[in-house]
Amino acid sequence: MKIIIPTIVLLCFTATVKSQVMIGKPDASNTSVSLEFSETENRGIILPYVEDKSAITTSGTMIYDTTDHKVKYLKDSEWIDLSVDESGLADISIQTSKTELPDSKIAIGSNADTDQTNGLLVLTDTDKAMILPKVAEPHLNIIDPSPGMIVYDTTNRLLAVFNGSVWTFWKP
Repeated sequence: MKIIIPTIVLLCFTATVKSQVMIGKPDASNTSVSLEFSETENRGIILPYVEDKSAITTSGTMIYDTTDHKVKYLKDSEWIDLSVDESGLADISIQTSKTELPDSKIAIGSNADTDQTNGLLVLTDTDKAMILPKVAEPHLNIIDPSPGMIVYDTTNRLLAVFNGSVWTFWKP
C-alpha cells in the first residue's frame, strides 16, 4: 500500500505535465512557448537544407532551398520566398552523399508521442509557439552565419534571414 499511493500521485502528476524545451536557458520564461532559445548568444536556427521540396505538403514548413539558395516557407501549396536576394550560396557537398532516414523526427509538445506530421523538428502543441533566437543586429554580431539561418533582430525588431550571402529583414 505504501508503494501504490506514491505511484498513483506520480502518475497523476505526469499526466498533467506540458512539454517545453529551453535551449541555452535554465527555465521557461513564458508558458505559451514550446521551444525557446537563449537571448545571450549570437547564434540562430539553421533551417534544413532541402534539395527536392516536392514531397513537402505541410503549411508552415520552413526550409533552405538549395536549388535557388533561398529561405522559404510553405503557405497552403505555395512556397513564399523570405530571402528575396538572388545571390545566396551554400556548400552542400557534405550532405549530397548521405541518405536521410525516413523516420527521422524530433517532436516537441503535449502530443509528441502521437503526432504524425512529417518533418525533422515538429512542434505539436496547438496553443504554444516557438520563440526564435534573439540577436541584436545579427548582420553585425553573428560573425560567420550559415546559409538558412533565421533569428529575431532585437534592435530593429525584425525577422532576419541569411541566404548564404546576404541578410534579408522582414518587419511584422
